[in-house]
Amino acid sequence: MSNILNQRWLLNRRHFLRGVGATVSLPLLNCMVPLRSAAADAARPRRAVFVYVPNGVNVLTWQIPKAGRDYEFSAPMRSLEKHRANVTPISGLHHPGGLGTAHVCGDLWLTGAKLSQEGGAYRNSVSCDQLMAEVTSVQTRFPSLELSIASGTGLPGNVINTLSWSRDGVPLPAEDSPRNVFNRLFGEEPDGLEVRRRRLNRRHSVLDLVLDDARSLRRELGGDDRTKLDEYLTAVREVEVRTERLDSWLNVPKPKLEPSVNGYFQRDVSKSQAGEYYRTMYDLMVLSLRTDMTRVITYMSGTEGNGLAIPEIGITQTRHELSHHNGDPEVMARLSKSDTFITEQFSYFLDQLTLTRDGDEPLLDRTMVLFGSGMSYGHSHGNANLPTILAGGRGLGFKHGQHIDYNLPIIKAYDLANSGAHYGLCGKPVNDQAHLSNLLLTMLQKMEVNAEKFVDSLGPVSELV
Repeated sequence: MSNILNQRWLLNRRHFLRGVGATVSLPLLNCMVPLRSAAADAARPRRAVFVYVPNGVNVLTWQIPKAGRDYEFSAPMRSLEKHRANVTPISGLHHPGGLGTAHVCGDLWLTGAKLSQEGGAYRNSVSCDQLMAEVTSVQTRFPSLELSIASGTGLPGNVINTLSWSRDGVPLPAEDSPRNVFNRLFGEEPDGLEVRRRRLNRRHSVLDLVLDDARSLRRELGGDDRTKLDEYLTAVREVEVRTERLDSWLNVPKPKLEPSVNGYFQRDVSKSQAGEYYRTMYDLMVLSLRTDMTRVITYMSGTEGNGLAIPEIGITQTRHELSHHNGDPEVMARLSKSDTFITEQFSYFLDQLTLTRDGDEPLLDRTMVLFGSGMSYGHSHGNANLPTILAGGRGLGFKHGQHIDYNLPIIKAYDLANSGAHYGLCGKPVNDQAHLSNLLLTMLQKMEVNAEKFVDSLGPVSELV
Protein backbone atom coordinates (compact mmCIF):
# COMPACT_ATOMS: atom_id res chain seq x y z
CA MET A 1 0.00 0.00 0.00
CA SER A 2 2.99 2.31 -0.09
CA ASN A 3 1.73 4.01 -3.26
CA ILE A 4 -1.61 5.20 -1.87
CA LEU A 5 -0.50 8.58 -0.54
CA ASN A 6 2.54 10.57 -1.48
CA GLN A 7 3.07 12.60 1.71
CA ARG A 8 6.56 11.45 2.55
CA TRP A 9 6.04 10.98 6.27
CA LEU A 10 3.03 8.78 5.63
CA LEU A 11 5.03 6.55 3.35
CA ASN A 12 7.75 6.27 5.96
CA ARG A 13 5.20 5.49 8.64
CA ARG A 14 3.63 2.64 6.72
CA HIS A 15 7.02 1.18 5.84
CA PHE A 16 7.99 1.64 9.46
CA LEU A 17 5.13 -0.51 10.72
CA ARG A 18 5.25 -3.22 8.10
CA GLY A 19 5.22 -6.65 9.68
CA VAL A 20 4.90 -5.35 13.22
CA GLY A 21 1.47 -6.88 13.85
CA ALA A 22 0.89 -7.89 17.44
CA THR A 23 4.25 -6.61 18.67
CA VAL A 24 2.66 -3.15 18.95
CA SER A 25 0.43 -3.22 22.00
CA LEU A 26 -1.48 -0.01 21.26
CA PRO A 27 -3.80 0.19 18.24
CA LEU A 28 -2.65 1.85 15.06
CA LEU A 29 -5.44 4.37 14.78
CA ASN A 30 -6.64 5.79 11.49
CA CYS A 31 -6.55 9.43 12.55
CA MET A 32 -3.77 11.52 11.06
CA VAL A 33 -2.21 14.86 11.95
CA PRO A 34 -4.22 17.44 9.98
CA LEU A 35 -2.46 18.38 6.76
CA ARG A 36 -5.27 20.31 5.12
CA SER A 37 -5.26 24.09 4.73
CA ALA A 38 -7.93 26.50 5.92
CA ALA A 39 -9.14 26.71 2.35
CA ALA A 40 -9.77 22.96 2.33
CA ASP A 41 -11.75 23.27 5.57
CA ALA A 42 -14.09 25.68 3.82
CA ALA A 43 -14.62 23.41 0.80
CA ARG A 44 -18.02 21.87 0.28
CA PRO A 45 -18.29 18.40 1.83
CA ARG A 46 -17.50 15.27 -0.12
CA ARG A 47 -19.12 12.13 1.26
CA ALA A 48 -18.96 8.40 0.64
CA VAL A 49 -21.23 5.54 1.69
CA PHE A 50 -20.68 1.82 1.13
CA VAL A 51 -23.61 -0.63 1.38
CA TYR A 52 -22.82 -4.33 1.30
CA VAL A 53 -25.24 -7.10 0.23
CA PRO A 54 -24.25 -10.62 1.37
CA ASN A 55 -24.15 -13.85 -0.64
CA GLY A 56 -24.48 -12.28 -4.04
CA VAL A 57 -27.75 -12.32 -6.01
CA ASN A 58 -29.78 -14.51 -8.34
CA VAL A 59 -27.49 -13.74 -11.26
CA LEU A 60 -29.97 -15.02 -13.84
CA THR A 61 -32.57 -12.37 -12.95
CA TRP A 62 -30.15 -9.64 -11.82
CA GLN A 63 -28.08 -9.40 -14.99
CA ILE A 64 -28.77 -6.44 -17.30
CA PRO A 65 -28.21 -7.87 -20.79
CA LYS A 66 -27.51 -4.59 -22.64
CA ALA A 67 -24.70 -2.09 -22.14
CA GLY A 68 -24.86 1.65 -22.74
CA ARG A 69 -27.49 4.29 -22.07
CA ASP A 70 -30.59 2.65 -23.51
CA TYR A 71 -30.48 -0.32 -21.16
CA GLU A 72 -33.44 -1.57 -19.14
CA PHE A 73 -33.14 -2.35 -15.45
CA SER A 74 -33.58 -6.02 -14.68
CA ALA A 75 -36.59 -6.95 -12.53
CA PRO A 76 -34.86 -6.80 -9.10
CA MET A 77 -33.51 -3.31 -9.90
CA ARG A 78 -36.65 -1.67 -11.28
CA SER A 79 -37.17 0.43 -8.15
CA LEU A 80 -34.06 2.35 -9.24
CA GLU A 81 -35.67 3.58 -12.47
CA LYS A 82 -36.64 6.91 -10.83
CA HIS A 83 -32.97 7.41 -9.97
CA ARG A 84 -31.73 6.51 -13.43
CA ALA A 85 -29.93 9.83 -13.91
CA ASN A 86 -28.01 9.25 -10.68
CA VAL A 87 -27.02 5.59 -10.86
CA THR A 88 -24.63 3.44 -12.86
CA PRO A 89 -24.98 -0.37 -12.79
CA ILE A 90 -21.64 -2.06 -13.52
CA SER A 91 -21.12 -5.64 -14.70
CA GLY A 92 -17.96 -7.72 -14.97
CA LEU A 93 -15.92 -6.44 -12.00
CA HIS A 94 -13.90 -8.75 -9.76
CA HIS A 95 -11.18 -8.72 -7.10
CA PRO A 96 -8.22 -10.69 -8.51
CA GLY A 97 -6.90 -11.41 -5.01
CA GLY A 98 -10.26 -12.65 -3.77
CA LEU A 99 -11.14 -15.18 -6.45
CA GLY A 100 -12.02 -18.55 -5.01
CA THR A 101 -12.83 -17.23 -1.55
CA ALA A 102 -15.95 -18.22 0.32
CA HIS A 103 -17.20 -16.41 3.39
CA VAL A 104 -14.55 -13.68 3.53
CA CYS A 105 -15.91 -11.74 0.54
CA GLY A 106 -17.23 -8.94 2.74
CA ASP A 107 -13.87 -8.69 4.49
CA LEU A 108 -12.12 -8.09 1.17
CA TRP A 109 -14.76 -5.95 -0.58
CA LEU A 110 -13.17 -2.59 0.31
CA THR A 111 -9.59 -3.78 0.79
CA GLY A 112 -8.83 -6.05 -2.16
CA ALA A 113 -6.40 -7.93 0.10
CA LYS A 114 -4.51 -10.82 -1.41
CA LEU A 115 -5.12 -14.36 -0.22
CA SER A 116 -2.17 -16.64 0.36
CA GLN A 117 -1.88 -19.91 -1.51
CA GLU A 118 -1.80 -21.97 1.69
CA GLY A 119 -5.20 -22.73 3.08
CA GLY A 120 -6.75 -19.49 1.84
CA ALA A 121 -5.30 -17.53 4.77
CA TYR A 122 -4.88 -13.80 4.38
CA ARG A 123 -3.91 -10.74 6.33
CA ASN A 124 -6.22 -7.87 5.55
CA SER A 125 -5.06 -4.39 4.62
CA VAL A 126 -6.56 -0.93 5.01
CA SER A 127 -10.03 -0.44 3.52
CA CYS A 128 -10.60 2.42 1.11
CA ASP A 129 -13.22 4.03 3.37
CA GLN A 130 -10.56 4.54 6.04
CA LEU A 131 -8.25 6.25 3.56
CA MET A 132 -11.15 8.59 2.85
CA ALA A 133 -11.75 9.12 6.56
CA GLU A 134 -8.17 10.26 6.98
CA VAL A 135 -8.95 13.14 4.63
CA THR A 136 -12.40 14.07 5.94
CA SER A 137 -11.87 13.50 9.68
CA VAL A 138 -10.31 16.91 10.24
CA GLN A 139 -13.75 18.44 9.62
CA THR A 140 -16.07 16.01 11.42
CA ARG A 141 -16.68 14.87 14.97
CA PHE A 142 -16.57 11.21 13.91
CA PRO A 143 -13.99 10.17 11.29
CA SER A 144 -16.26 7.39 10.04
CA LEU A 145 -19.35 5.44 10.97
CA GLU A 146 -19.39 1.64 10.85
CA LEU A 147 -22.80 -0.09 10.76
CA SER A 148 -23.63 -3.77 10.38
CA ILE A 149 -26.16 -6.52 10.89
CA ALA A 150 -24.51 -7.32 14.25
CA SER A 151 -22.41 -5.30 16.67
CA GLY A 152 -18.70 -5.77 17.30
CA THR A 153 -16.23 -7.17 14.79
CA GLY A 154 -17.00 -10.87 14.53
CA LEU A 155 -19.69 -13.53 14.57
CA PRO A 156 -19.54 -17.26 15.36
CA GLY A 157 -17.56 -19.17 12.77
CA ASN A 158 -14.90 -16.46 12.33
CA VAL A 159 -17.22 -14.39 10.15
CA ILE A 160 -16.32 -10.70 10.27
CA ASN A 161 -19.24 -8.28 10.37
CA THR A 162 -17.57 -5.04 9.41
CA LEU A 163 -16.39 -3.59 6.10
CA SER A 164 -13.83 -1.25 7.66
CA TRP A 165 -10.20 -2.14 8.37
CA SER A 166 -7.48 0.01 9.87
CA ARG A 167 -4.04 0.52 8.35
CA ASP A 168 -2.83 -2.33 10.52
CA GLY A 169 -5.44 -4.70 9.04
CA VAL A 170 -7.56 -4.63 12.19
CA PRO A 171 -11.37 -4.80 11.80
CA LEU A 172 -13.13 -1.71 13.15
CA PRO A 173 -16.13 -2.47 15.38
CA ALA A 174 -19.54 -1.97 13.77
CA GLU A 175 -22.86 -1.25 15.46
CA ASP A 176 -26.24 -2.81 14.65
CA SER A 177 -28.58 -0.82 16.93
CA PRO A 178 -29.98 2.41 15.44
CA ARG A 179 -30.74 3.67 18.94
CA ASN A 180 -27.22 3.05 20.23
CA VAL A 181 -25.66 4.73 17.21
CA PHE A 182 -28.02 7.70 17.50
CA ASN A 183 -27.18 8.16 21.19
CA ARG A 184 -23.46 7.98 20.47
CA LEU A 185 -23.75 10.56 17.72
CA PHE A 186 -26.26 12.98 19.23
CA GLY A 187 -26.67 12.07 22.91
CA GLU A 188 -25.09 13.74 25.91
CA GLU A 189 -21.56 12.76 26.87
CA PRO A 190 -21.63 9.90 29.44
CA ASP A 191 -21.21 11.28 32.98
CA GLY A 192 -21.03 14.86 31.66
CA LEU A 193 -18.39 16.92 29.88
CA GLU A 194 -16.22 17.58 32.91
CA VAL A 195 -15.89 13.90 33.80
CA ARG A 196 -15.10 13.16 30.16
CA ARG A 197 -12.52 15.94 30.08
CA ARG A 198 -10.83 14.66 33.25
CA ARG A 199 -10.57 11.21 31.69
CA LEU A 200 -8.95 12.66 28.59
CA ASN A 201 -6.57 14.72 30.72
CA ARG A 202 -5.54 11.56 32.57
CA ARG A 203 -4.93 9.88 29.24
CA HIS A 204 -2.78 12.84 28.19
CA SER A 205 -0.75 12.49 31.38
CA VAL A 206 -0.21 8.76 30.88
CA LEU A 207 0.85 9.28 27.28
CA ASP A 208 3.28 12.03 28.30
CA LEU A 209 4.89 9.71 30.84
CA VAL A 210 5.12 6.90 28.29
CA LEU A 211 6.76 9.19 25.73
CA ASP A 212 9.22 10.65 28.24
CA ASP A 213 10.25 7.24 29.54
CA ALA A 214 10.59 5.85 26.03
CA ARG A 215 12.77 8.72 24.85
CA SER A 216 15.07 8.26 27.81
CA LEU A 217 15.25 4.53 27.17
CA ARG A 218 15.93 5.02 23.47
CA ARG A 219 19.38 6.46 24.11
CA GLU A 220 20.44 3.21 25.76
CA LEU A 221 19.25 0.84 23.04
CA GLY A 222 20.90 -0.70 20.02
CA GLY A 223 19.73 -0.21 16.47
CA ASP A 224 17.21 -3.07 16.26
CA ASP A 225 15.68 -2.24 19.61
CA ARG A 226 15.44 1.42 18.66
CA THR A 227 13.46 0.45 15.58
CA LYS A 228 11.04 -1.60 17.65
CA LEU A 229 10.66 1.20 20.16
CA ASP A 230 10.07 3.75 17.39
CA GLU A 231 7.29 1.54 16.05
CA TYR A 232 5.71 1.59 19.49
CA LEU A 233 6.12 5.37 19.77
CA THR A 234 4.39 5.86 16.43
CA ALA A 235 1.35 4.05 17.82
CA VAL A 236 1.50 6.12 21.03
CA ARG A 237 1.63 9.31 19.00
CA GLU A 238 -1.53 8.34 17.12
CA VAL A 239 -3.34 7.71 20.40
CA GLU A 240 -2.21 11.18 21.45
CA VAL A 241 -3.58 12.74 18.26
CA ARG A 242 -6.91 10.97 18.72
CA THR A 243 -7.07 12.16 22.34
CA GLU A 244 -6.42 15.76 21.28
CA ARG A 245 -9.24 15.59 18.76
CA LEU A 246 -11.67 14.13 21.25
CA ASP A 247 -10.79 16.90 23.66
CA SER A 248 -11.28 19.64 21.07
CA TRP A 249 -14.72 18.33 20.08
CA LEU A 250 -15.90 18.47 23.70
CA ASN A 251 -16.16 22.24 23.27
CA VAL A 252 -18.36 21.94 20.17
CA PRO A 253 -22.09 21.48 20.92
CA LYS A 254 -23.78 18.58 19.20
CA PRO A 255 -26.65 19.42 16.81
CA LYS A 256 -30.01 20.10 18.44
CA LEU A 257 -32.68 17.88 16.94
CA GLU A 258 -36.46 18.07 17.01
CA PRO A 259 -38.12 15.90 19.72
CA SER A 260 -39.82 13.88 17.00
CA VAL A 261 -36.42 12.94 15.57
CA ASN A 262 -35.19 11.82 18.97
CA GLY A 263 -38.35 9.79 19.50
CA TYR A 264 -38.04 8.12 16.12
CA PHE A 265 -34.53 6.81 16.82
CA GLN A 266 -35.20 5.85 20.43
CA ARG A 267 -37.61 3.12 19.28
CA ASP A 268 -36.76 -0.54 19.53
CA VAL A 269 -36.72 -1.74 15.92
CA SER A 270 -36.71 -5.52 15.60
CA LYS A 271 -34.68 -7.16 12.87
CA SER A 272 -37.68 -9.43 12.32
CA GLN A 273 -39.24 -6.35 10.71
CA ALA A 274 -36.57 -6.24 8.05
CA GLY A 275 -37.96 -3.37 6.02
CA GLU A 276 -38.45 -1.12 9.05
CA TYR A 277 -35.01 -2.02 10.33
CA TYR A 278 -33.28 -1.27 7.00
CA ARG A 279 -35.13 2.03 6.55
CA THR A 280 -34.31 3.15 10.09
CA MET A 281 -30.63 2.45 9.48
CA TYR A 282 -30.78 4.37 6.22
CA ASP A 283 -32.57 7.28 7.93
CA LEU A 284 -29.82 7.33 10.54
CA MET A 285 -27.19 7.45 7.82
CA VAL A 286 -28.93 10.40 6.13
CA LEU A 287 -29.15 12.24 9.46
CA SER A 288 -25.47 11.62 10.17
CA LEU A 289 -24.49 13.02 6.78
CA ARG A 290 -26.92 15.94 6.88
CA THR A 291 -25.61 17.12 10.26
CA ASP A 292 -22.00 16.56 9.12
CA MET A 293 -21.23 14.29 12.05
CA THR A 294 -19.28 12.15 9.60
CA ARG A 295 -18.67 12.00 5.86
CA VAL A 296 -17.76 8.33 5.52
CA ILE A 297 -20.14 5.44 6.31
CA THR A 298 -19.99 1.69 5.78
CA TYR A 299 -23.07 -0.47 6.19
CA MET A 300 -22.82 -4.24 6.10
CA SER A 301 -26.50 -5.06 5.63
CA GLY A 302 -25.65 -8.71 6.16
CA THR A 303 -22.69 -11.06 6.32
CA GLU A 304 -22.24 -14.19 4.24
CA GLY A 305 -23.37 -16.15 7.30
CA ASN A 306 -25.96 -13.75 8.67
CA GLY A 307 -28.37 -12.12 6.23
CA LEU A 308 -31.85 -11.23 7.41
CA ALA A 309 -34.93 -13.25 6.63
CA ILE A 310 -37.81 -11.07 5.37
CA PRO A 311 -40.98 -12.49 6.94
CA GLU A 312 -43.11 -9.53 5.85
CA ILE A 313 -42.87 -10.76 2.26
CA GLY A 314 -43.00 -14.45 3.15
CA ILE A 315 -39.25 -15.19 3.15
CA THR A 316 -38.29 -17.10 6.28
CA GLN A 317 -34.85 -18.24 5.13
CA THR A 318 -31.66 -16.21 5.52
CA ARG A 319 -29.86 -15.02 2.40
CA HIS A 320 -27.22 -17.67 2.97
CA GLU A 321 -29.88 -20.36 2.79
CA LEU A 322 -31.45 -18.81 -0.29
CA SER A 323 -28.12 -18.46 -2.08
CA HIS A 324 -27.42 -22.20 -1.78
CA HIS A 325 -30.46 -23.02 -3.88
CA ASN A 326 -28.96 -25.97 -5.83
CA GLY A 327 -30.99 -24.89 -8.85
CA ASP A 328 -34.34 -25.26 -7.08
CA PRO A 329 -36.70 -22.90 -9.00
CA GLU A 330 -38.78 -22.05 -5.92
CA VAL A 331 -35.74 -21.12 -3.82
CA MET A 332 -34.25 -19.15 -6.72
CA ALA A 333 -37.52 -17.24 -7.06
CA ARG A 334 -37.36 -16.36 -3.36
CA LEU A 335 -33.77 -15.20 -3.79
CA SER A 336 -34.88 -12.90 -6.61
CA LYS A 337 -37.67 -11.63 -4.38
CA SER A 338 -35.12 -10.95 -1.65
CA ASP A 339 -32.88 -9.14 -4.18
CA THR A 340 -35.82 -6.97 -5.17
CA PHE A 341 -36.68 -6.15 -1.57
CA ILE A 342 -33.12 -5.20 -0.62
CA THR A 343 -32.79 -3.02 -3.72
CA GLU A 344 -36.08 -1.31 -2.84
CA GLN A 345 -34.67 -0.41 0.57
CA PHE A 346 -31.58 0.98 -1.13
CA SER A 347 -33.80 2.98 -3.46
CA TYR A 348 -35.50 4.40 -0.35
CA PHE A 349 -32.07 5.56 0.85
CA LEU A 350 -31.50 7.32 -2.46
CA ASP A 351 -34.98 8.87 -2.12
CA GLN A 352 -34.01 10.41 1.22
CA LEU A 353 -30.64 11.63 -0.04
CA THR A 354 -32.46 13.27 -2.97
CA LEU A 355 -35.14 14.92 -0.82
CA THR A 356 -32.64 16.26 1.74
CA ARG A 357 -31.13 19.56 0.68
CA ASP A 358 -27.43 20.33 0.94
CA GLY A 359 -27.40 24.04 0.29
CA ASP A 360 -28.76 24.53 -3.22
CA GLU A 361 -28.53 20.88 -4.28
CA PRO A 362 -29.68 17.45 -3.10
CA LEU A 363 -27.51 15.71 -0.52
CA LEU A 364 -27.10 12.90 -3.06
CA ASP A 365 -25.17 15.18 -5.41
CA ARG A 366 -22.26 15.39 -3.00
CA THR A 367 -22.59 11.84 -1.67
CA MET A 368 -21.33 8.88 -3.66
CA VAL A 369 -22.81 5.53 -2.71
CA LEU A 370 -21.45 2.11 -3.64
CA PHE A 371 -24.00 -0.72 -3.38
CA GLY A 372 -22.96 -4.28 -4.08
CA SER A 373 -21.48 -7.57 -2.98
CA GLY A 374 -18.15 -9.34 -2.89
CA MET A 375 -19.88 -12.46 -4.22
CA SER A 376 -22.01 -12.97 -7.31
CA TYR A 377 -23.21 -16.57 -7.50
CA GLY A 378 -23.61 -17.62 -3.88
CA HIS A 379 -24.27 -21.30 -4.51
CA SER A 380 -20.67 -21.94 -5.59
CA HIS A 381 -19.20 -18.80 -4.00
CA GLY A 382 -18.51 -17.33 -7.44
CA ASN A 383 -17.06 -13.85 -7.18
CA ALA A 384 -16.52 -12.63 -10.69
CA ASN A 385 -19.12 -10.42 -12.40
CA LEU A 386 -19.90 -8.83 -9.02
CA PRO A 387 -23.30 -7.10 -8.63
CA THR A 388 -22.30 -3.44 -8.39
CA ILE A 389 -24.16 -0.13 -8.51
CA LEU A 390 -22.61 3.31 -8.06
CA ALA A 391 -25.02 6.12 -7.19
CA GLY A 392 -24.82 9.84 -6.50
CA GLY A 393 -21.87 12.19 -6.51
CA ARG A 394 -22.80 14.22 -9.57
CA GLY A 395 -21.55 17.29 -7.73
CA LEU A 396 -18.23 15.49 -7.34
CA GLY A 397 -17.96 14.94 -11.08
CA PHE A 398 -19.54 11.54 -11.64
CA LYS A 399 -21.45 10.90 -14.87
CA HIS A 400 -24.34 8.47 -14.62
CA GLY A 401 -27.15 7.12 -16.77
CA GLN A 402 -25.51 4.11 -18.44
CA HIS A 403 -24.84 0.45 -17.78
CA ILE A 404 -21.08 -0.16 -17.84
CA ASP A 405 -20.43 -3.76 -18.84
CA TYR A 406 -16.90 -5.16 -18.97
CA ASN A 407 -18.15 -8.54 -20.18
CA LEU A 408 -19.41 -7.06 -23.45
CA PRO A 409 -18.17 -7.13 -26.19
CA ILE A 410 -15.70 -9.83 -25.08
CA ILE A 411 -18.75 -12.07 -25.09
CA LYS A 412 -21.21 -11.28 -27.86
CA ALA A 413 -24.34 -11.57 -25.72
CA TYR A 414 -25.69 -13.08 -22.52
CA ASP A 415 -27.45 -16.43 -22.70
CA LEU A 416 -29.50 -16.20 -19.50
CA ALA A 417 -31.54 -19.23 -20.52
CA ASN A 418 -28.36 -21.29 -20.24
CA SER A 419 -27.82 -21.16 -16.49
CA GLY A 420 -24.58 -23.14 -16.54
CA ALA A 421 -22.97 -20.77 -19.02
CA HIS A 422 -23.94 -17.70 -17.03
CA TYR A 423 -22.82 -19.23 -13.75
CA GLY A 424 -19.46 -19.72 -15.46
CA LEU A 425 -19.20 -15.96 -16.03
CA CYS A 426 -19.63 -15.50 -12.29
CA GLY A 427 -16.89 -17.95 -11.42
CA LYS A 428 -14.16 -16.74 -13.78
CA PRO A 429 -13.66 -13.15 -15.00
CA VAL A 430 -14.39 -12.48 -18.65
CA ASN A 431 -12.24 -9.33 -18.63
CA ASP A 432 -9.16 -9.74 -16.45
CA GLN A 433 -8.60 -5.96 -16.50
CA ALA A 434 -11.97 -5.21 -14.85
CA HIS A 435 -10.76 -4.89 -11.28
CA LEU A 436 -13.12 -3.67 -8.58
CA SER A 437 -10.14 -1.72 -7.26
CA ASN A 438 -10.36 0.48 -10.38
CA LEU A 439 -13.74 1.69 -9.14
CA LEU A 440 -12.48 2.09 -5.57
CA LEU A 441 -9.54 4.13 -6.87
CA THR A 442 -11.97 6.38 -8.77
CA MET A 443 -13.96 6.95 -5.59
CA LEU A 444 -10.79 7.63 -3.58
CA GLN A 445 -9.75 10.29 -6.05
CA LYS A 446 -13.18 11.92 -5.93
CA MET A 447 -12.81 12.13 -2.14
CA GLU A 448 -9.51 13.97 -2.75
CA VAL A 449 -7.36 11.15 -1.42
CA ASN A 450 -3.99 11.62 -3.07
CA ALA A 451 -3.96 8.20 -4.70
CA GLU A 452 -2.55 7.03 -8.01
CA LYS A 453 -3.16 3.37 -7.24
CA PHE A 454 -5.17 1.21 -4.84
CA VAL A 455 -3.98 -2.39 -4.37
CA ASP A 456 -4.20 -3.98 -7.86
CA SER A 457 -5.97 -1.10 -9.62
CA LEU A 458 -5.01 -0.37 -13.21
CA GLY A 459 -6.48 3.13 -13.34
CA PRO A 460 -9.72 5.03 -12.69
CA VAL A 461 -12.97 4.17 -14.46
CA SER A 462 -12.97 6.64 -17.34
CA GLU A 463 -16.65 6.01 -18.21
CA LEU A 464 -17.69 7.55 -14.87
CA VAL A 465 -15.67 10.75 -15.04
